[in-house]
Amino acid sequence: MSSALTDLCPCPIVQAPMAGGASCPELVAAVSEAGGLGFLAAGYKTADGMYQEIKQVRGLTARPFGVNLFMPQPEYADPAAVDVYRHQLTGEAGWYQTPLGDPDSGRDDGYDAKLAILVDDPVPLVTFTFGCPTREVIDSLRAVGTLTAVTVTTVEEAFAAQWAGADAVCVQGVEAGGHQGTHRDNPETDGSGVGLLSLIAQVREAVQLPIIAAGGIMRGTQIAAVLAAGADLAQLGTAFLVTPESGAPALHKQAMTDPLFTRTELTRAFSGRPARGLVNRFLREHGPYAPAAYPEVHHMTSPLRKAAAKAGDPQAMALWAGQGHKLARELPAGQLVEVLAAELDAARATLGQRGAA
Repeated sequence: MSSALTDLCPCPIVQAPMAGGASCPELVAAVSEAGGLGFLAAGYKTADGMYQEIKQVRGLTARPFGVNLFMPQPEYADPAAVDVYRHQLTGEAGWYQTPLGDPDSGRDDGYDAKLAILVDDPVPLVTFTFGCPTREVIDSLRAVGTLTAVTVTTVEEAFAAQWAGADAVCVQGVEAGGHQGTHRDNPETDGSGVGLLSLIAQVREAVQLPIIAAGGIMRGTQIAAVLAAGADLAQLGTAFLVTPESGAPALHKQAMTDPLFTRTELTRAFSGRPARGLVNRFLREHGPYAPAAYPEVHHMTSPLRKAAAKAGDPQAMALWAGQGHKLARELPAGQLVEVLAAELDAARATLGQRGAA
């Protein structure tokens, strides 16, 4: 099954599915055309919106690509804690002259409707984040020729993915930008994430599944490292976020290398789930008080984030970024794949020479 996964792309380079607009059809097609594996993010889109983007990608490339789905979330948020946080954000709403969003705007992200489309009109690879699908779901996709992978952040989650019949796991280290794809959001484990190289080794010894490695990867030398550690493919998000084809806002792209933003941090401030982003005013002021309430907090802060972007103010935007953000290169996506592949080849050659010596 490892060969089935790696056969999807000549280069072992996967463009991470970045929900919120960055993973647009133009970016996906450019990466796939260059020999990598482009990925659409279905999260936060309607089922029809996802379908329209799939059609756009197919109109731009005949190469394989993937689609990522968010799993429906259980109801365990404390309504009182959400209300307290809502009250805390009223000043932000006044400043940006926009009402806060409705925290009860939906929990399933149109999961069933999106699945129905992907079974009826299959794509080569479907991945899942924020949980593990049932064996029935995975079997339904396998029946139409679709490979599946589940995002995991622990060995236990990797076991769950193997038990459900997934074809691969996307092993996400704590270095990764954006949301941590934990299967259960447990605030008691905040800050206990495992680094990518350690996690790859643990998962490789625990389950018999191909591994897509994700978390802070920005250079071909790092791709060589994760492949040597046992991964089959390397997934990069922040590296592709700054490309011209990316649909991320210009302010977000510029922030990656802006000396004003010196570090990243895991925060619940914007969505109620741990996610890594550049430390800005909103994160500093509200992060310590944000409840474990996803997607309630996501829905609530959505108008604020949009208003901040419209106002040209990055200090209240969710500037998702991995720990390697300062290494971002503003290259066209296809050229970036080529540069990464050349760096990977050079790193492998160096390792071969050292091994021969």
